[in-house]
Amino acid sequence: MTTLIHTLIFIPLIGFLVSLLIPQKQERLLSGVAFITIGIHLFSFLSFLVIWILNGHQTLDVKDVCLYRSKEYVFLIDFYFDKVTAAYILVGAFLTFLVSIYSRAYLHREVGFKRFFNTILFFYLGYNIAIFAGNFETLFIGWEMLGISSFLLIAFYKDRYLPVKNAIKVFSVYRIGDVGLLLAMWASHHLWHENITFLEMHNPVFVSDHLQNHSFIGVFISLMILVTAAAKSAQLPFSSWLPRAMEGPTPSSAIFYGSLSVHLGVFLLLRTHPFWENQTSVKIIIILLGLTTSIVTTLIARVQSTVKSQIAYSSVAQIGLIFIEIAFGFETLALIHFAGNAFLRTYQLLVSPSVVSYLIREQFFKFTPRQLTIEDTFPKRIEYSVYLLSLKEFNLDAFMNRILWKPLKDTGKMLDFLTIKSLIWILVPAYLGGLFVLFYEDSFPPLLIGYLPTMFSFIALIFVLKAFSERNSVRMAWLMVIMNHFWIALAISFNEHFDYTEILLYLSGIVVMGTLGLFTLRRLKTQEECVDLNQYHGHSFEHPKLALMFLICSLGLTGFPITPTFIGEDLIFSHIHKHQFLLAFFVSSSFIIDGLAVIRIYTRVFLGPHNKPYHEIPFRSS
Repeated sequence: MTTLIHTLIFIPLIGFLVSLLIPQKQERLLSGVAFITIGIHLFSFLSFLVIWILNGHQTLDVKDVCLYRSKEYVFLIDFYFDKVTAAYILVGAFLTFLVSIYSRAYLHREVGFKRFFNTILFFYLGYNIAIFAGNFETLFIGWEMLGISSFLLIAFYKDRYLPVKNAIKVFSVYRIGDVGLLLAMWASHHLWHENITFLEMHNPVFVSDHLQNHSFIGVFISLMILVTAAAKSAQLPFSSWLPRAMEGPTPSSAIFYGSLSVHLGVFLLLRTHPFWENQTSVKIIIILLGLTTSIVTTLIARVQSTVKSQIAYSSVAQIGLIFIEIAFGFETLALIHFAGNAFLRTYQLLVSPSVVSYLIREQFFKFTPRQLTIEDTFPKRIEYSVYLLSLKEFNLDAFMNRILWKPLKDTGKMLDFLTIKSLIWILVPAYLGGLFVLFYEDSFPPLLIGYLPTMFSFIALIFVLKAFSERNSVRMAWLMVIMNHFWIALAISFNEHFDYTEILLYLSGIVVMGTLGLFTLRRLKTQEECVDLNQYHGHSFEHPKLALMFLICSLGLTGFPITPTFIGEDLIFSHIHKHQFLLAFFVSSSFIIDGLAVIRIYTRVFLGPHNKPYHEIPFRSS
C-alpha cells in the first residue's frame, strides 16, 4: 500500500516534468501527455481504492522522508489516507481529466497552450501533495504550489491589464492564508512540542490532555486554521476574490474556482476537525461565518450581470453551508455536498459561454416576464437598499482595501526617505553593529538583549513595507526584500541559542535567488530603457527567458519549496517562544508582505500591456 501511495504522488510529477520538455508547437503531444498522465493517475487511484476497501479501509499513515532534523525540530514528509482523501482525490482526478480533454479544443492555437497545460499539471501535482498530506509541513508544500499555479492561470492572458491586476489580488488573499497556516504550525509546535501528524490529531485522549492546560493556544490554532480556510474558500470577508479569479481561461476557472482549489478550505477544516470539534467557541464562529457568507453571497449572486460571477458567488454560498455542516459534525454529508457542488460548478462554468448565447436568443424569441420573488414582499426601501448593496457586492473590495492594503501603502509611502544611499551608509553599518552585539552578547545588559528580537523584526517589517510601496527603483525594492530576510535572521538569532546552520539554511536560498534576481534585472536594464514600478511594462513579450528566470528568483525569495529557505521559514517560527506574539506578528507580517512585494515587482516589470507603441494594444479584460 505504501508503494501505491508513492506511485500516486510520482505520476503527476513525471507528467509535469515531461510536459516541460515538449516544444510549444506540439499541441497534440502536450495535451496528450496531460490527459494520459491524469488518466493513468485516475485508473491507478481507482485500483488503489478497491484494494484499500477490500483490505478493511484502514487509515494509512506513511512517514516518508525527513528533510531536516535538529534536536527539537523535524521537517518530515508524511502521507495520510482516509475517506476524506479518497473523496477529494476521486473528484479531483475525474474533473481534471475531463477538463484537460475539454481544454485541448478550447485552447487550440492559443499562444499560451503549452504554458496552460504545464500549469495544470503543476496544479494537479500540488493538489495531490496537499490532499495526501499527513502533517502541516507536507500540506504547506502543496498549499504553496496551488497558490502560485492559481496566480499563473489567472494571469494567463498576461498582456491584458485586468487579468494581471486580479491575479495579484487573489495572490494577496492566498498569502494571508499561507501565513495563517504558518502561525498554526508555530503554535502547534509549542502545544505538542513536536511536529504533530494528522493521525495523532485523531486521538481524542491525546488531544484533550494537551488542550486542558493550554486552551488559549488551542483556540489560537483553530482560529488560524479558520482564517486559512476562509481565505482559500472565499468566505467573508475574502469573498470578492473569487469572481476576479474568473479572468483566466474558462477551463482553469472550472477546475480551480468551481471545483477543486476553492474547496481546499473545506478540506482543511475536515482534516483538522478532531482538533477543534470540542471547542464550542470555534464551532460557533464557523457556523456564524458560514451562515453570513451564504446569505450575503446569495444576495450578490442574484444581481450579477455575468454568468461566471454568478456561478462564483453561488459556489461560495454553498461552501458556507458546507462549513456549517462540518461544524455540526456531519462529515459524510459535507463530503457529499463537496462532490455535488464541485461537479455542478464545473459543468456550469464549462457551458457558460453557450449559456450566454442561449439567453440572448431566448430574450427575443421566448420572452417571459420576471416572476415575483420573496424580495417583492419586503418594503420597497429595504428591497432597494438590499439590491444596491448586492449590486456593489457589499463593498467587500473597498472594505479589504480600506482596512488592509491602503494602510500598508500609506505606511510604505512614509518611508520614502529610505534610499539606496541610506541603505549603504546607515542600515548596513547598523546591521553589522547588530552582528557585533550578537557575537559579544555577554558584554551587554540582558534587558537590552531581550528587546532586540522584537526591535530587529520591526526594522525588517519596515524594509518590506518600503519594498511594497516603492514606485520608482526596481532594484531598491528587490534589495529591501533581501534585507528584510537578513534582519529577521538577526532578530531570531538573538531570541534563542541554536545551531547557526539553521540560519544559513534559511538565508542560503535568499542569497542565491536574490543575487540571480539582481543579475536578471541588470541584464534587462541593459536592453530596455524603461524599467520601473510606475506601470505594467510587459517585458515578458520580448524577453521570455529573463521573465522565467526572474519568476523563479521571485518564488525562491518568497520561500517557495524550491530552495532550503522553505524549511528555514518554518525553522524561524520554531525559535519564537509561545508568549512572543508581537515577534510572531512582525515576522508573519513580513512574510505576507514580502511575497506581495516580490510578485508585484514581477508583474509590474514583466506582465501587463506592453509599454512600446509598435505592439498591438490588447483587450483590457479577458
